[in-house]
Amino acid sequence: MAESGSMISGVAGRYARSLFDLAQESNAVSAVESDLARFERMLEESPDFRRLIKSPVFSADEQFKAVDAVLGKAAFGGLVGNFIRVVAKNRRLFAVPQMIRAFREFAAQARGEATADVMSAHALTAAQEQELKAALKEVVGKDVTVNASVDPSLLGGLVVKLGSRQIDTSLKTKLNSLKLALKEVG
Repeated sequence: MAESGSMISGVAGRYARSLFDLAQESNAVSAVESDLARFERMLEESPDFRRLIKSPVFSADEQFKAVDAVLGKAAFGGLVGNFIRVVAKNRRLFAVPQMIRAFREFAAQARGEATADVMSAHALTAAQEQELKAALKEVVGKDVTVNASVDPSLLGGLVVKLGSRQIDTSLKTKLNSLKLALKEVG
């Protein structure tokens, strides 16, 4: 299913693969990617929308009607609008964030790129992200798409996951290692 070492499986992988295949057939991979990013932003900005998608309390019909109304209001049509509606009808909305992530991986692989998940204590600036992409490109030998997220508990540094490799330069990990070393001494 997935090439270049990363495994995309399960419900999210199957749905993402289907959407990717349809997008490729329609020559609309980049348009679908941008629509999915817009949908993802809507999820991030609305706690109520996130709750609707993740909560098992709502019936499939309630979820479908609400999502259909939101998609209509936000002018989502075409592949992404239909895709989200099918996902809602099949009661798989809880997996939409993973589906979006998997779709991005399929798109990156098709472009010959690698995907890195990067967690930092603070949001990366555009310059920092470009520098990180350049450094990762040297390591893997191809362009790297960065999925950046913020975790303030890291205190500083980065955690980079690239395929099966993980590089953890966070202060949190360094402090925990120091704490363990001090326990062994004392």
